[in-house]
Amino acid sequence: MSLPADLQEAFDAYEHALATDDVAVLDDAFAPGPLTLRGDGDGLLVGHDAISAFRSTRGGIAPRVLDRVEFRQLADDCWLIVATSRYEGGGTGLQTQVWQLSEGRWRITAAHVTGRTRSFDTAVWRTVGDPLYQGAFTGPLLGLRVAVKDIFAVRGYRIGAGNPTWLREAAREREHAPAVLDLLKGGASVRGLARTDELAYSIAGANPHYGTPANGAVPGALPGGSSSGPATAVATGQADVGLASDTAGSVRVPASYQGLWGLRTTHGLVPRQGMLPLAPSFDTVGWLTRTGATLEHVVSWCLEDDAPLLPSRRVVPVEVLQLVEPATREAFEAWCAGTVEEVEVGPLDEWFEAFRVVQAAEAWRAHGTWIDAHPDAVGPGVRERFAVASAVTAAEEASARAEVERLAGVIRTIADDAVLVMPTTPGPAPARTDDLEPIRASTLRMTALAGIGGLPALSLPALTFPSALGPAPVGVCLVGPRGTDLSLVRHARSLGGPA
Repeated sequence: MSLPADLQEAFDAYEHALATDDVAVLDDAFAPGPLTLRGDGDGLLVGHDAISAFRSTRGGIAPRVLDRVEFRQLADDCWLIVATSRYEGGGTGLQTQVWQLSEGRWRITAAHVTGRTRSFDTAVWRTVGDPLYQGAFTGPLLGLRVAVKDIFAVRGYRIGAGNPTWLREAAREREHAPAVLDLLKGGASVRGLARTDELAYSIAGANPHYGTPANGAVPGALPGGSSSGPATAVATGQADVGLASDTAGSVRVPASYQGLWGLRTTHGLVPRQGMLPLAPSFDTVGWLTRTGATLEHVVSWCLEDDAPLLPSRRVVPVEVLQLVEPATREAFEAWCAGTVEEVEVGPLDEWFEAFRVVQAAEAWRAHGTWIDAHPDAVGPGVRERFAVASAVTAAEEASARAEVERLAGVIRTIADDAVLVMPTTPGPAPARTDDLEPIRASTLRMTALAGIGGLPALSLPALTFPSALGPAPVGVCLVGPRGTDLSLVRHARSLGGPA
């Protein structure tokens, strides 16, 4: 038995399009409509539009040749094709396709791809070990594998900061950062150094030098940044804990996008020595985990286990509700079931502007000399942010700092009397092809509340609803008084989410 000639021709054209990354031909090879399927190691895409959006950002495949093709007829107008391939750089792959004849055209209605096994995903990891550093052989964190965001000092390694030029010029670290050492003393082991957006100055998760880590919950979506590497490592089971930082949402945003637990700690509560700064007035240490139980183990070990009690009231800023996407608001209000009061915090544009100016001034103070010496070393997004940062005047910074101090008093007064509850992000993770600027603007207006207050903020995976790329999580964020980090985690565990 042989394939029908026109099906063989369609299959050959598809293979040629793969080799040349001809996106138009690849899109045309898949059946239109919402029922077409494509799966791989990162998850399942449903519908032609979702598959097309993913493919447009994937780039071409590594050079390979087919070495075996098997086919079976399932019906008069339906064939199954299974092929194995060998890559020029070593390794094998497998692809399975269902081709159906419709209106005189053979098209793929379902496909599954198994790519060649990689030693590690270089978009997620800078380096890994087995482990990279062994922790203590006893302790409450025994057996946990940690993905360390590549802005923390790990003895014997250089900080890469998501940029190859920075990495090349960096000196090897002589000591572990305290946040790293604390986890090791508790029995956890360092699995590896995980990628970050350049200099941690982004919340998208895309890196122009090393690629974009997969979203472990929504194939084809952005992972969230700047702690994208640790978040993806945890979401995909390559690590149990992500040691990360949060300045403007870099723990909370990837946690929301990938269905994780993510804690931004009270500003100044966890030592920041050995952590590359971005904006010290807002920089904090944080952790990402798949379950609340794991996060509670980490927080109980790393922080004092005498956290003050939380206020009994729960409030949501009405300005945040006005900012989030309609589907997010609907899902959030259903989750709250009328148990959360509304409160006013004032125009979020004012919060964002004060935060942005102080963050920019401090970022330029921390890295402006290096940026001036390496103007072409960073990607366009970060380059544009530093260009804006370089123009902040002393008078503008002083005015913004006064506003930050005023707003900090506002949010702390609210948090002293009630736990703030709100969606972590305006909506689910955007597709890699989406216009990110409006999403970034809305997100930062929400995350600035805890940042300005220096308050602990916990994102828990509470909401899931349909998106263009499939079922997608959105976190619910709890913000409490300073120092209530552990109480927030324990309270959140009582509300739901992965145990």
